[in-house]
Amino acid sequence: MPTTTRRFARPVLALLLGAAALVAQAQTLRVGLAEDPDVLDPSLARSFVGRVVFSALCDKLFDIDEKLDIVPQLATGYEWSADGKALTLKLRQGVTFHDGEKFDAAAVKFNIERHKTIPGSNRRGELAPVSSVDVVDPLTVRLNLSAPFSPLLAQLTDRAGMMVSPKAAKAEGDKFGAHPVCSGPFKFVERVAQDRMVFERYANYWNKGAIGFDKIVYTPIPDATVRLANLRSGQLDFIERVAPSDMEKIVAEKKLKTASITEIGYQGITINVGKSDKAKANPLGRDARVREAFELSLDRQGLVQVVMDNEAIVGNQWVPPTNPFYARNVPVPKRDVARAKALLKEAGVTNPSFTLVTPTTSDAQRIALVVQAMAREAGFDVKIQAAEFATSLNMADKGDFEAYVLAWSGRPDPDGNLYSFHACKQPLNYAGYCDAETDRLINASRAERDPAARKKLFEQIAARVLKERPIIYLYHRKWLWAYSPKLQGVRNIPDGLLRVSGLKMQ
Repeated sequence: MPTTTRRFARPVLALLLGAAALVAQAQTLRVGLAEDPDVLDPSLARSFVGRVVFSALCDKLFDIDEKLDIVPQLATGYEWSADGKALTLKLRQGVTFHDGEKFDAAAVKFNIERHKTIPGSNRRGELAPVSSVDVVDPLTVRLNLSAPFSPLLAQLTDRAGMMVSPKAAKAEGDKFGAHPVCSGPFKFVERVAQDRMVFERYANYWNKGAIGFDKIVYTPIPDATVRLANLRSGQLDFIERVAPSDMEKIVAEKKLKTASITEIGYQGITINVGKSDKAKANPLGRDARVREAFELSLDRQGLVQVVMDNEAIVGNQWVPPTNPFYARNVPVPKRDVARAKALLKEAGVTNPSFTLVTPTTSDAQRIALVVQAMAREAGFDVKIQAAEFATSLNMADKGDFEAYVLAWSGRPDPDGNLYSFHACKQPLNYAGYCDAETDRLINASRAERDPAARKKLFEQIAARVLKERPIIYLYHRKWLWAYSPKLQGVRNIPDGLLRVSGLKMQ
């Protein structure tokens, strides 16, 4: 059968040569996180902050660079079949997992199948079109698809492409997330919930010359002010998600290095429209007119100004207006309190009340307070319920909410921001939205490889989904980082994850 082949034009040799010049000293990299991650199992995990930690722990088949181009990691090349229903991967030689087990095609087969079948997997939707996996030879594996699936390579740049030790996964079973074994530059040592995660350098890492630290300690500190204070005092070397209100001052002081990177995800409010009985018990979940009124009560630019100190881009979709796949047939609506009140009257609802669940992070708390004040002007009574981040995710998973402030860190392909949230019965569809025609359109967009044709499909999807409003998209944040001026090699990649390879302390 004829094939279409893609080889990476830029070899890894330059990276390896540059990395070899790094001087590895007995140093610890101390990273301040905005939350404590959920389970450290790539198949089950669902938090952004967990992906930050996985960057040190678990290598992927592919990665992305600053331009969102797909680059090799555990896989060195790929080849699509002519009909788009098979993807053949060439794997890197000499890679081992942290328990010494060999990484090979059999390990890839195990991991893809585990992602698809393990109970509670959040990767099964991402890999749903993969029908089987063939081991061609020890360093070649073929993924067979039930239908062409254009986002597959992009999926393999994230947790669906992370590889864990088959031996450890089988031995640990459902306890694997407490003792993860991967093939990344650092191996797991210990985790104390809400306190720290400790990792040490893996001596046999395939690209060990790029690793400039012997240990990494990740410390969850939900309060952005406290995170910054720890960085200033020298207790931390790097902090993610600086409070936008602090950014201008940090830049002006010139004592710390900073980075500002527009995300590929979004900040939004998920509404329970069908996840549980709570959808029926509240007019916000029952009636799309009430949801439209709620959206029209919100001033997105005002939110960006007050909550984010203008360190964000207003948006109303799963991708920002700057994305080539943004559906311009459904533009960002302007605030219209009068129309919001009229819609509530039309729906026969007076002063609707609902509870807005929000994580305890400072930015989420600010969103809830500003939304509460704005919606009040249209007649909404918004009550706020704060919950620790992992707890709030569990509430969302169970449908134990009416509305939920939730940020999604984003994926390089729009499908990663869309499918799992809006396709029927998908693991991250916290809203419980389900529409047969939307499913048909989403599946068509996944099979289509022509960008122009995909965009037309996304426009049709947007017209349906944004009318029902299972998620009210608010804006697209900028990843705001601050770090020690001695820390070298920080890469500004739009997914907001700190790559530890190439980092060193001057």
